[in-house]
Formats: sequence, C-alpha cells, structure tokens
Amino acid sequence: MISYLEGKLYEKKPDHVVVLAGGVGYKVSIPVSTYYELPNQGEGVALQVHTHVRQDTFALYGFLSGKEQLLFHRLIGVAGVGPSLALKVMSGLEPQTLIDSIRRGDRRRLNAIPGVGKKTAERLILELRDKMPEVAAHDDGGAREDTHVASSLREDLLSALMNLGFPRLQSEKAALAVARDEPELSFEDALKRVLRELSG
Repeated sequence: MISYLEGKLYEKKPDHVVVLAGGVGYKVSIPVSTYYELPNQGEGVALQVHTHVRQDTFALYGFLSGKEQLLFHRLIGVAGVGPSLALKVMSGLEPQTLIDSIRRGDRRRLNAIPGVGKKTAERLILELRDKMPEVAAHDDGGAREDTHVASSLREDLLSALMNLGFPRLQSEKAALAVARDEPELSFEDALKRVLRELSG
C-alpha cells in the first residue's frame, strides 16, 4: 500500500496530479483544495496518499495535509460514499466550511454539492457530526496552519478580479500566487499587489 508519495510534480489538473518518483509517474486523484495549494509544475511535491484497491481497481487519492486525508477517511466511512463521491464532496466546499456545515447539520449547503442528494446529506450529518471536532482539531505540525486563511484570501481576490473583468484563468493564477506566497497580507494589500502584477 502506498501511504506517502514524494517526487516531482509532472502534471497538475484540478482533479488529479501525476507525480514522478523513481522514474515512474503516479496518477493521483485530488480534491480542489489540494490543487489550489500545489507548487508549480516541475517542482517537488509530497502527498499523503490513500490507496484504494478493489478487484478491478487500484487508485491513489492524495492530499497535501493530514487534516484533508482524515476528512476523506471519515467521508468514505459513511454508507454509500465511495472515494470518488468523497472527493466531489471535498471539492464542493473548502475543508473548514465542509467541517462546519456537517457540525451544524446544514443539509441545505451539503445538498448543494453536485452528487450529494438529500439522503446522502442526512447520512453525512448523522454519521459524521460527532467526528468533526476531531478532524477540525487535527494538527499537521504547523506546516499548513495558514491554509484556511490563504484559501479565503484567494477566493476574495479571485472574486474581485473577476468583477473587474480579468479572465478567469489569469485571475486564478494571480490570486493563487499571492495567497500562497503571502497569506499574511490584508485583502487590500494583496489586491494592490495582484493588480500591479497583472498590469505590469
């Protein structure tokens, strides 16, 4: 079983990456939250990995943080939720927002995630509500303590840039770069910087 993978980021897409390690390219499915925090293509990357083995399937699911991996494990423990649906759920909401929604029993928000019907939303709340404090408290040793802040900043910047008329792809790249490199910046300062870079 593969539980950890470290190598060069050969390819990155919103739903998967290919990590080159020891001359072998490993295709790893990922949630969008992991995609947003990935380094640039060609750089080194390390992923926590869940290996899913069935009679006709051998699939890898990767996460940049132990908290994301723990959340994934809790999701696939729910009746009727397989790895693919778990990734959709994690990609539908930011990890902390998902944790909060389950803890509050917010069926409406969960039901809005593509692929999550009313019954699935109810099962997620019923089976996971008491387990979310454990996931929320999971500590990755400080390695990604600013991830939630950076993700919020990225979303705010992306929204502002789109409203200003910048193309989505260009906006996503610029917002991600600033949020990842300087998550401590205020929104105003971050917006000034990203606007300078886009117009420079």
